[in-house]
Amino acid sequence: MEVKDRYRRFGEWKQQPHQVAPLSADEHECATCGTHYEGNYCPRCGQSARIGRYSFKKALLLFLDVWGVGNRGMFRSIRDLLFRPGYMIRDYLRGMQMAYFPPFKMLFLLCTLSFLIDSGLNIQGINRYKLYMEQQKEYREQRKAEAQNNKTLTEEKKATKMTVQDIMYSAEEKIKEYYQFAMLGSLLVFSLPLWLLFRRCPAIPDLRLSECFVSMVYIANMILIYSLIPSLLCFSFKAESRFHLVAVLLAVIPIKQLSGYSYWGTIWRLLLALIPFIFVIFLLYFTVAVYVIATEHPEFFQE
Repeated sequence: MEVKDRYRRFGEWKQQPHQVAPLSADEHECATCGTHYEGNYCPRCGQSARIGRYSFKKALLLFLDVWGVGNRGMFRSIRDLLFRPGYMIRDYLRGMQMAYFPPFKMLFLLCTLSFLIDSGLNIQGINRYKLYMEQQKEYREQRKAEAQNNKTLTEEKKATKMTVQDIMYSAEEKIKEYYQFAMLGSLLVFSLPLWLLFRRCPAIPDLRLSECFVSMVYIANMILIYSLIPSLLCFSFKAESRFHLVAVLLAVIPIKQLSGYSYWGTIWRLLLALIPFIFVIFLLYFTVAVYVIATEHPEFFQE
């Protein structure tokens, strides 16, 4: 009974809104505009009542605030994205925006943190990105050696096969160079079919395309938060890829909470929205591959 009661209270907590701290009754004079007021912020210019003379503590808090660490909204956003993601996104869309960290700023900060972790900011202090590139290079060389040892292939087919492998690998690396923008673009593309299928959902009957896009950015932030765990703990790349797949599958939970549909109603709509999305991603990948061929492998067209 105690476990059931705790689960019930946890379910109630997931749906309750953010509790705002009471206003201060102290009188203040704004150092910027000179307005006399009661409360936590100046009603004229918005400056916080806690701002006073400059100190090393304030300098540290300002530095942390740039990265979202000193902002209570960042910690609250991470907590809610882990435990009540769909309800949190719904609160944000309804106007509760001061309580949570901005989604786009959060996305770029998490991508930066992911890059730092892969560059050596992990428990083993190793450059996982460099290690991954070395493993990919060894794998490519092994595949080339296998192709050369295959007597059933002619020399012309060998060269063509190796060239195609190099081109596809170069296309993948070209996309990774603009990882953040590629992620935003893919989220925008996926938001359109998703919005068409969820725009009349029970929880938000008049869902807008822009709101659907913001929701997808927050869900991407949730996936990134989960994906940081194997990178930080230096899982093997095979185990990390499986962990990432589980993190992507968890996206069903916030979409279900946000839309108000059942799990089955959410899953079949997501699968239907994936069909045009996969087609567009394949078309994008093909376009980048053609660009790589034209710029880095012009001999491919001469053949």
